[in-house]
Amino acid sequence: MAEQQKTILRRAQVLALVGMSQSAMYALIADGEFPRPITLSGRSSRRPAVGWVSTEVLAWIEERIAMRDSSPGAAC
Repeated sequence: MAEQQKTILRRAQVLALVGMSQSAMYALIADGEFPRPITLSGRSSRRPAVGWVSTEVLAWIEERIAMRDSSPGAAC
């Protein structure tokens, strides 16, 4: 597999890729089951801009596919 270029994905892009709600994604992050975002702006902001490393999100998707494919009788 060729090495992928790392890019920063914003929240809306990540949610579109993984197909889940924002609250579900943040619950998985809190449980350590989804890649953590990186801060893009200074912490002085009330809500700092955040993004996710594209290769980490894509690896998470690939892990989910592998889990599905290795589980007998897994739901589609």
